[in-house]
Amino acid sequence: MNPTTFLLVSSDIQTRRTLERVVPRHAVILTADTPLLGIRQIQQSDPACVLCEGTPHTVIPLIQEARLHQPSLPVIVIGPQASIHDAVETMRAGAADYLTKPLDPEELEAAIRRILVTGEPAQTTLKPVDRFDLIVSVSPQMKLMKQLAREVALTDAAVLITGESGTGKELFAQAIHYASPRAHGPLVALNCAGIPEHLLESELFGYHQGAFTDAKHTKPGRFQLAEGGTLFLDEIGEMSPAAQAKLLRVLEDHTVDPLGDTHSHKVNIRIIAATNEDLPAHIKTGRFRLDLYYRLNVYQLRLPPLRERPEDIEPILQRFLGQARVERGCRITGLAPDALAILQRHSWPGNVRELHNVVEWLTITCKADRIEAHHLPASVKTGKAPEQANGELKPSLLAFGLSVQDMEKKMLEEALRKSGGNISEASRLLKITRNTLRYRMAKYHLS
Repeated sequence: MNPTTFLLVSSDIQTRRTLERVVPRHAVILTADTPLLGIRQIQQSDPACVLCEGTPHTVIPLIQEARLHQPSLPVIVIGPQASIHDAVETMRAGAADYLTKPLDPEELEAAIRRILVTGEPAQTTLKPVDRFDLIVSVSPQMKLMKQLAREVALTDAAVLITGESGTGKELFAQAIHYASPRAHGPLVALNCAGIPEHLLESELFGYHQGAFTDAKHTKPGRFQLAEGGTLFLDEIGEMSPAAQAKLLRVLEDHTVDPLGDTHSHKVNIRIIAATNEDLPAHIKTGRFRLDLYYRLNVYQLRLPPLRERPEDIEPILQRFLGQARVERGCRITGLAPDALAILQRHSWPGNVRELHNVVEWLTITCKADRIEAHHLPASVKTGKAPEQANGELKPSLLAFGLSVQDMEKKMLEEALRKSGGNISEASRLLKITRNTLRYRMAKYHLS
């Protein structure tokens, strides 16, 4: 085996560029356009790792051939979409990991590191990824949150991450997982608000073949997919009472009962939950179970909103600008002091997500090399926060003089326009998965 050789079985130039950013500089990247050519390359070049893009139908023969040639040769599968069925099928065939497009460089680096970090010479081992370092901040509040999160990551305790929408709860969940003893296991995420209530139970617990009319195959639930790793339950406050009761049983007995299955299945997972809602208030109204709250709230991290840490605004903005320069050739390189002062006075009801949207808007509208005060959106310059009713934003002026929903819809429309309607390209521009993009398109009736 050549420890510095990677084989990429894909014809996508963007996938190659992402791989080049991740592997050591002295590594050799071989390419093959098809799985058949990939099999020939494996026989000839003896690579240390294979990355193959495709569906189970095209990828599994390559995995089988690779295992015949070299039983320990790891194959990372890159799927065209987030399909649990495809992931399970390829993993059962012997794939070392399953990633989806558009490829996240950090996820790819973590996958390769998990596979190659043991048994390789020091000069060819990838540097460990500290996900906490990827959370941009300089404020003492966030420094404390990172310190506490690092400490709890070393345990197996359930963690409840609270905070307003857009404060980085998912980033903290990822960082905790990859800093934990379960880092070599899977991190499986589920947005409880993004799945219809009648489908949530089957997504969590899975189902057995024949459990209902369309159950033609046995499908493992997220609990089983997270075996040995971490299950991240986002928007836990949106979970139905029936699902809450079943989740409580899993936390107590460490077993799951797939729909239609007559046997219980033991699971070994860690739970990280997140919410932007007031769960104690929901407990009083009967919307959330008190006993489940105590099970989830073993250790709580409250992430501060952006308005409480204005010193973080500039480094976060510079990170977003840097990404825009690399991805879209944005010419903006700096920020005027008066513009920064205005940004730091703004209340940021949408937090970091709103700041990201403002930066995206500036990269389109600002033609100068530096952001000046007059370039900023009107409502940001006034420093007025949008009105609220019952804890929710009214459709009043926000960063662009639009509601959060209108702003999100316009970002989706702009990405679809730039990509010519290509779902994969639009999801890459927006840095969301294709399934998430389709969900939001349906939400706003976009075709």
